[in-house]
Amino acid sequence: MLFSLLVGASLFAAVPDSLEAATVVADRGLVISRTDTLRVSPSGDITSTLNLLPGLYVGDYGSLAGLKSVSLRGFGSAHTSLFIDGVRVKNIQSGQADLGMLDLASTGAVVADYAQNSLSFMTARPVFGDAPVSGEVRLAYGSFGTWLPYGRLNGRLSDRWSLSASVGGTLTRGDFPLQDGTLRTNNDLKQLRTGVDLFGLLEEGDFHAKVYYNGADRGTPGSLSWPSADRQQDRNVLGQFLLRRHFGPVYTLHLSGKTAFDKLFYQSEWGNTDYRQTEFQLSSAHKFRVKPWWELSLAADLSLAGLASTLYTENRLETVVAAASAFRFSRLKANLAVEYAGVFDSNGAAWNSVSPSADLRLTLVEGLDLVAFGRRAFRTPTFNELYYPGYGNPDLKPEDAWLTDLGVDFQRKAGAWTPKLRVDGYYNWLANKIVSAPTVADPNIWLPFNVGKVQAFGADVLAGTDYARGSWTASLTARYGFQKALDKTPDSYTFDQQIPYVARHTLSVDGRLGWNGWQLGAVWNLRSGRRDAAGEMPDWNALDVSLSKDFTLGGVGIGLFAQARNVLDCRYEIVSGYPVPGRNFMGGIRLSF
Repeated sequence: MLFSLLVGASLFAAVPDSLEAATVVADRGLVISRTDTLRVSPSGDITSTLNLLPGLYVGDYGSLAGLKSVSLRGFGSAHTSLFIDGVRVKNIQSGQADLGMLDLASTGAVVADYAQNSLSFMTARPVFGDAPVSGEVRLAYGSFGTWLPYGRLNGRLSDRWSLSASVGGTLTRGDFPLQDGTLRTNNDLKQLRTGVDLFGLLEEGDFHAKVYYNGADRGTPGSLSWPSADRQQDRNVLGQFLLRRHFGPVYTLHLSGKTAFDKLFYQSEWGNTDYRQTEFQLSSAHKFRVKPWWELSLAADLSLAGLASTLYTENRLETVVAAASAFRFSRLKANLAVEYAGVFDSNGAAWNSVSPSADLRLTLVEGLDLVAFGRRAFRTPTFNELYYPGYGNPDLKPEDAWLTDLGVDFQRKAGAWTPKLRVDGYYNWLANKIVSAPTVADPNIWLPFNVGKVQAFGADVLAGTDYARGSWTASLTARYGFQKALDKTPDSYTFDQQIPYVARHTLSVDGRLGWNGWQLGAVWNLRSGRRDAAGEMPDWNALDVSLSKDFTLGGVGIGLFAQARNVLDCRYEIVSGYPVPGRNFMGGIRLSF
């Protein structure tokens, strides 16, 4: 996990929910939400950030160059939606885009929504300050020949319009030593990310347009059991916009659009494969404030995506229509919604689903809320599952899931201290899970079938406190998750066992202490009770520490940081056969103006 080279997760400050129980998003309308928000440091990394969340599994193939995916509360990665600045990122080939394409250097926060089974990355912020031009430059260097340059320039075009442009890169040899003293080779990465954001303040609303590019050339070393000399090239380009406009006190319009192009070229000794995906999406949501305590919303989403590869070609049209109603009283907030989704492939295959949902938030006393939600969700098979030559099964049905949650929230400021407590119990059920199994005609040939079932239940607990007085700041947050995600597939050889890689016990403790621009941080992560296809996996824990100092010199803000990751040199694998680096270090400098 060469991402562990980046700035320590101790710089990621957990922040309380600031979102309403129901949130308007352009492709779903008024939806229920049960969120957890993580603030990301300017040099953060995706794996360390998301590992702070209990009930979440990050699939990290052991390096900066490796694939990274994520899943929530026992569901697969294809069930977990990803959003960049409010617009969904799709991948019809495999179900989820590689998280490595994201620009974490620009990301300010990550929002995990357990009700919507989604992660939202907020990567851009408008700048309407007094200075017409502002920006920052960062450079970090770490173990295994890793360089992380980054720069951002912000321009105030007028009192209502601003422009922001960023460029960043990752250069690494990736040749970290393994436990036996040999090096992890063919693990290099050269990556460039750049984006431009335009922000506007309208008379009764706001506007955000974004253009983003990611390009990467990397080695794919394979597992320790099956090393490879394969190479991979990625090119991702997207353009998107979001518009919010209020028409008086009654009606609000949310409109978004997106176009994207993704190219993946995989070079192997067995032959080269080229994948090209295109996507066009238009979404609208219409919110009506009928009464001060009653809101209605209608939403529609239309997207067209296509895949052209050296193996097969296919196109998909998706449409979503949703209606919702929200009630707001002094102590009670309740939301009801129903969603229709239709998926139509160019070969004539089609799927239809209807998903109801409901939630409530009841304030028992000031600062103490009771929350609950229930929601049905469907996941349409990916193109690889349906059409991959020699493997795809065109008769697959959508995976059918139910998500439920019951919890309490407590947060109340008491002088310089702000204690917080959050407890959630949940039960999720997944039917028609797509799993690979031997065919009846020939047991040596495996195909995907709708024979899997998963039962996931558990509890997530967050406890902590923040402190601020004078020049001193401090925070301590502990997060614990217990999860039994069991294979309930009939006749499965892993029946009633934990599904692969999902930890039964997760624990993270992060603390920060700040004074006059100095900040000392530490994070400890533990994962216990994991399995893979071969049986029980070893537990692992990792300790990261960091030290930073911010000051001003000649009108220029200067930040210095140093960090040590995996201080205890714990050698572990998140995915079997893909080790993470042992003890490693990084330091850097930031200039802002």
